[in-house]
Amino acid sequence: MTESRPHTLFSFGTLMDERVQTALFGRTVPTEPASLAGYTTRPLPITDPAVIAASGLDVHLILERRLGATVEGAVLHLTDQDLAAADAYEVDDYTRRRVVLTSGENTWAYLDAKPLRSAQRIVIVGDSIAYGRCDPHGGWAAHLAAAHIAGNEAEHRVFNLAIPGSTLADVSEQTPALLGPRRPDTLLVAAGINDSALPLTAPQTHGDGPVHIADSLGSLAATALGHNARLVVAGPAWLDEERTRDYEGLRFTRARALALRESIRAWCDENHVDYLDMWEPLREKSELLVDGLHPTPEGHEALYRHLDTVSRRA
Repeated sequence: MTESRPHTLFSFGTLMDERVQTALFGRTVPTEPASLAGYTTRPLPITDPAVIAASGLDVHLILERRLGATVEGAVLHLTDQDLAAADAYEVDDYTRRRVVLTSGENTWAYLDAKPLRSAQRIVIVGDSIAYGRCDPHGGWAAHLAAAHIAGNEAEHRVFNLAIPGSTLADVSEQTPALLGPRRPDTLLVAAGINDSALPLTAPQTHGDGPVHIADSLGSLAATALGHNARLVVAGPAWLDEERTRDYEGLRFTRARALALRESIRAWCDENHVDYLDMWEPLREKSELLVDGLHPTPEGHEALYRHLDTVSRRA
């Protein structure tokens, strides 16, 4: 029989209630005071009858980023079974992610399931597509910046630090030195297509999947957590293989791009990291690609609309 592992979970709402704990876990659980810096809370209406019955409330709280703020709460000590019960209790507006308490402890907390909706300061890193190549208006990242800053011009910031040609290994190496002055609460990694590229001189039968993806993403996750920032990974966009087979000495194939997409998604699922699938907005829409790889201005707009829907909109 597999032994249950211990877990810690930061609670700032109904999970601190002994009646809720008894209903979920069959007992009260060991609890100690704790606080979480860089966050505030906002009310969240609840419609799930089972959750309302357990908590006695139809309005709960959800975390929102705010520089200089602190949320007081408690750390709950849970088993595997307890954590699963807590996951089942939380409605779809919440998702479980890692945070760092003011004590320096690394723990679980339930955050907004829309990863950019509660963000305040976003840093974007990635390659030429994130950089906005082929769009004089700055690409999907510029659309995101305009909408995000318009929501709160005084406090919202977006820093696009993408570098054309970058792979995930490049991004994981370059990013740590860039974050400090920008005080991000969210690190948006555009895991673009370069990790799937092969030199044209490579054998056509080369079948290995993308390498070092897990190491690079693990490094980026550690970097983000070191700043108490939320890691959000945007996967590769669809490409037109017929137009990209000889691009600046590299070969891009749909099969390898799909393998990259799946390996990134699997890593994010396994590590409780937000994954934004960017494949579908351009799928089979070659007219939205300048060269089979880089989106046109209209293609960037389509990517932004999709990203906004899956990461920001209520």
